[in-house]
Amino acid sequence: MHICTVVGARPQFVKAAAVSQAFQRHGVKESIVHTGQHYDANLAQVFFDELNIPPPVVNLDVRSGTHAAQTGAALVGIERFLMKRDVDAVLVYGDTNSTLAGALAAVKLGIPVAHVEAGLRSENMLMPEEVNRIATDRIATWLFCPTHDAVERLAREGITVGVHFSGDVMLEATRQFAARAKGRVVLDTVHPATTSGFTLATIHRPVNTDTPSRLQAIFDGLARLSTPVIMPVHPRTKARLEGIRVGKNVHQVAPVSYLTMLKLVQHAHTVVTDSGGVQKEAYWLETPCVTVRDETEWRETLAGGWNQLVGANAHAIVQAVQRRPHEAQHALGDAERPASDLIAEHLLSHG
Repeated sequence: MHICTVVGARPQFVKAAAVSQAFQRHGVKESIVHTGQHYDANLAQVFFDELNIPPPVVNLDVRSGTHAAQTGAALVGIERFLMKRDVDAVLVYGDTNSTLAGALAAVKLGIPVAHVEAGLRSENMLMPEEVNRIATDRIATWLFCPTHDAVERLAREGITVGVHFSGDVMLEATRQFAARAKGRVVLDTVHPATTSGFTLATIHRPVNTDTPSRLQAIFDGLARLSTPVIMPVHPRTKARLEGIRVGKNVHQVAPVSYLTMLKLVQHAHTVVTDSGGVQKEAYWLETPCVTVRDETEWRETLAGGWNQLVGANAHAIVQAVQRRPHEAQHALGDAERPASDLIAEHLLSHG
């Protein structure tokens, strides 16, 4: 069987690290198409190197742009690639513009689509990611859901054919690479403040970075924290910081590798983020998380206070960081067998 895997952004590289290994174990031929949606070396190439992901067959180098321009460029490039290859299925991850472009290119050529991390919803149609995931779920042949809640959501939307609970491939990657990070990563090379108690912050979603009042409120909240704040700065955020007041306790650092990020999450007092993937990593690594959004796709993480939704509210950020979880964690994305093996085996038997 020949699978074309479409990736383009950091979270997809992490998921591909688990699934590509499973493809190799099961004898599945894989061609990886990198759209180039994330093109900074610290957000792209380092993941291929560090996580032992097979090199992409092609990099479309679509880079930044409006949603239409980025999606359109990726769609054209993926279609050209698929028309020159004998591909049995196209696999896409998550909810980025690369996800939607890969799914559209495949379905218009009559190629089955496998959507890994299907069935998630924020219930916020103003999020580009929400549009991408809904559209991809509508046209996918196989929908691999990371949680039972995702399966139930699809059923409520009338989607039941081809739906499978697989568990979360990111959980596999977190378990595997967090163990590697323990002995290999020295945090004080990131910043000296990591030697004491610190808060880890990541901000990159357009709803926060493209609205100056929200971005300022988030930084105001971080500035009021009693701990140093380590913030790997996403290029999107860096481009929006002019005119934003940044507290002296907020230490901006370059984007970090996946192993380094996992170790930062492990050792942080609290994580403050608007990332879906970082919410899960914090949950699995038992670090309290404060999410500066008004909704989350990962509602299971809210149980017991392990994750708190506070929006862009400075006072609420400070209060949430001071609170600690009050219940034991519940299973999130854990299946009886590794998700990557279930996905590989299902595609082999149905492709």
